[in-house]
Amino acid sequence: MAEPFFPLTALTEAQRTQALERFTIIRPALEEGVSRAQVARVSQIAPSTVQLWIKRYREKGLAGLANNVARSDKGKSRKLEDAAIQLIEGLALQTPPRSMAAIHRQVTTLALEQGWKPPSYDRVRHIIKGLDPALVTMAHQGAAAYREEFDLLYRRESPHANAM
Repeated sequence: MAEPFFPLTALTEAQRTQALERFTIIRPALEEGVSRAQVARVSQIAPSTVQLWIKRYREKGLAGLANNVARSDKGKSRKLEDAAIQLIEGLALQTPPRSMAAIHRQVTTLALEQGWKPPSYDRVRHIIKGLDPALVTMAHQGAAAYREEFDLLYRRESPHANAM
């Protein structure tokens, strides 16, 4: 399935410069009949990269040569099940608070029972440290501590002295 047309004007200046640099590299293969292998040798780029750039240029034009696509799985774990991540977060928010080592041991046991790949201690720590501090305070210390630490305090100000 072809991706929608992406106009060159929608690219940033750096992306346009990158696209133009890549086009100047592959131009001999497109216009002068030079082989892709020769272009790869001269420019010291992998032949597969040259082939990919030519393919993108033919499909999407000059805009296809710019790096304008972000990973679809950015910010998501590719090795850990979503259920395992939710389990780690849920255990980290329970009261009384558990240590990271205790959470790691429990998740590892459950992961082996479920047939998942067990997470490393560092991965469990990363997930727990990534939790919102306000959420952790609310879960562990209650609403009063949350209000004291995170609620916005209103301060009255006047344009000059004794105006209130």
